[in-house]
Amino acid sequence: MQTTINVSGMTCGHCVSAVTMELSLLPSVTEVDVDLESGQVTITSDTALEQAQLATAIDEAGYELVPN
Repeated sequence: MQTTINVSGMTCGHCVSAVTMELSLLPSVTEVDVDLESGQVTITSDTALEQAQLATAIDEAGYELVPN
């Protein structure tokens, strides 16, 4: 299952690493692909992910989930 979200505030490779690490810690997440230029993050997981889970992980990384 793939979920695509938008994240604001990312400006560098460290930002990408922080977001990738926090999202990878979520249960069932198998892959995280961050596009720094667009701010889009695609998450592949075995089960559906809640928006609240994603928002918390992005917040922990120091960034903000942009509502769709």
